[in-house]
Amino acid sequence: MKIAIIQLPGVNCEFDTACAFSKLGVSAEIIWHERQDFSADLIVLPGGFSYGDYLRCGAIAKFSPAMKVVLEHAKKGGFILGICNGFQMLTELHLLKGTLLRNKNLNFIAKDQSLKIISNNNTLLKNFQKDELISLPIAHGEGNFYADESTLKNLQDKDLITLKYEDNPNGSSDDIAGICDEGKRIFGLMPHPERACDELLGSKIGLKMLKGFL
Repeated sequence: MKIAIIQLPGVNCEFDTACAFSKLGVSAEIIWHERQDFSADLIVLPGGFSYGDYLRCGAIAKFSPAMKVVLEHAKKGGFILGICNGFQMLTELHLLKGTLLRNKNLNFIAKDQSLKIISNNNTLLKNFQKDELISLPIAHGEGNFYADESTLKNLQDKDLITLKYEDNPNGSSDDIAGICDEGKRIFGLMPHPERACDELLGSKIGLKMLKGFL
């Protein structure tokens, strides 16, 4: 499987993400955001603070040249994974519904977070059981997922909510921590699976999640 990880100014999880996939036996290529001459089976938009999160998280990143490839990849039905800041980019690109706002308490939150698997009828979470509880690290200041009532109903009715928070830390609508598109090929989540890929770090649950793409 060919994996491309987009590197933008200010992101800080691209090497962690590449390391996670290497533990699964896959060599991921880190792509500088000005390139448009690449292709992949899975494109990953990693976490961090692209362009310093100025204006809005992901709002400047969506204009990077590589995003033209991301949009074309989406049109072709390719797999895309957006983690944390990458999730924010996907909403700015309108590849996923909703938006990410400042945390309700206006503070940056960094901790291990309990999560519930809402749907395993998708590539990302097929190795888990529905309603299974897991824990992954979160680290964000703008992780408060917001969508209006009609959008939330659409997400619920079409089985597009993948993860929910237990003890919602940031005020997200309906406790949502992760969603996918209607084709179930584009995924966004605020927790960081790439930070839970080694027992030395306390967990390998992230590997189980990323393995779903392989």
